Amino acid sequence: MHRFLKTDWLYWAATVPLLAGGLYWKPAGIYLAMGLCAIQIAHFGLLSRSPVSFPVQVRGTYVAMLAAGLWPPLAVLHWIQLIGTSTRVMTGYCLLARLLSLFPWNRNEKLSVRLLSRRLFQRDHAGHTACTQFGCASGR
Repeated sequence: MHRFLKTDWLYWAATVPLLAGGLYWKPAGIYLAMGLCAIQIAHFGLLSRSPVSFPVQVRGTYVAMLAAGLWPPLAVLHWIQLIGTSTRVMTGYCLLARLLSLFPWNRNEKLSVRLLSRRLFQRDHAGHTACTQFGCASGR
């Protein structure tokens, strides 16, 4: 396994129990998850040598969602993140990365139904999901 992919998976795998703990037991788990995400942002920013690389965008968006979920009307975001992060860890499918890959600065082709379908549903040739294909873990 490529070292970036292993590191990426380990970070997300560590995030799941922190987030679950924050939802089920102690709210401090949410803050610990935010801290781990901040470490990831720094780590992948240094690896990619860019503060706006795709891995940094994914993690920055994730931590922003964690922060937004602290406001009680948006608390459901944490449950969505727990489901999404657990799915990412178990299957490699990262909906957040796939959606971010559709933003204009992350694509080279015109937005279309075909592109949307390809980014959301297609696996790449190596059998990895779009999170890998679009640079979530590659350090790009």
